[in-house]
Amino acid sequence: MTATRGSVRHQVRLAHPPDEVWEVVGAPERVHEWFPGIDSCTVDGDQRVVVTHAGLPMPEHLLTVDPTLRRLQYRITAPMFVEHLGTIDVLDLDDGTCLVVYGTDAEPAALALVIGGAARAALAYLPTFLGNDAPAS
Repeated sequence: MTATRGSVRHQVRLAHPPDEVWEVVGAPERVHEWFPGIDSCTVDGDQRVVVTHAGLPMPEHLLTVDPTLRRLQYRITAPMFVEHLGTIDVLDLDDGTCLVVYGTDAEPAALALVIGGAARAALAYLPTFLGNDAPAS
């Protein structure tokens, strides 16, 4: 973390095949299903707007939705951010499980911590959402 820019990364290993997990986290229109704190979202082309529980709309620009790499990248374009990049990767561990890695880079740095904390909660919720109450060991 620098004085103005922050970077946070969290991960969870899931007892699910990577393609099954990608169907959820790789679908931009489904983020409100598995990300606590988001009530709804709309997607129009490469633009997504998520609405938080507090009713705050957060406009985003979808940069990458790559099913081959199982990578989704987006930028939050709300005026409170100078810059933002969110990256979600679903990595095949070649044993029927996968690792989901969620990284957030943002300026101001405090917002990276806020988004990173929310992302950690979302990753912690994924096993329950996918029908397995515990991450893979």
